[in-house]
Amino acid sequence: MNGRLIYIVGPSGAGKDSLLAWVRKHLPASAPLHWARRAITRPADAGGEAHECLDTEGFENVVQAQGFAMHWQANGLRYGIRREELAHLTHEVHGRWVLLNGSRAYLPEAARLYPGMTVIHITADANVLRQRLAKRGRESAQEIERRIERAVDLQVPEGSALHEVRNNDQLEAAGRQLMTLIEAITGHGRRPGRAAGD
Repeated sequence: MNGRLIYIVGPSGAGKDSLLAWVRKHLPASAPLHWARRAITRPADAGGEAHECLDTEGFENVVQAQGFAMHWQANGLRYGIRREELAHLTHEVHGRWVLLNGSRAYLPEAARLYPGMTVIHITADANVLRQRLAKRGRESAQEIERRIERAVDLQVPEGSALHEVRNNDQLEAAGRQLMTLIEAITGHGRRPGRAAGD
């Protein structure tokens, strides 16, 4: 069952969220794919993805009730995936894949909980990441270099298949590459390529 979970990760500056938004707009509705909705401690009108908005207390209540299949913290926010969002991985909802916008730091735990999942790493060349991060103006040059070091050091758990999409230039080009990859993974019923550690 876990072989039908697609876990998307990417470093800051890679344009992961923009690529996912592009693919969601262009991917055929007939694709056997469920997009897992995230719960985030971020206002609903903050822009970006359509998420479930929870305050810190509400989020913690769901954690205590074991309502999340996964949850993590990043950039001062808390993120969670409710258990019902992964129901498509069970026999009751056979044949559907689940795409999850995940966290690189949480990847080892996600792979422990759902072994055999597919990991898609959205990234870009180091010089492209450096330029994009510098343009944002949020971090010092030293902080940017530390981010880039972490970006190239992605450790994929054994048993998880890894695919990479580089978003170096035009969003549409990378978007079409990602969409083609997702169609191949879901349409053929098995993950192309080898599992990490093979």
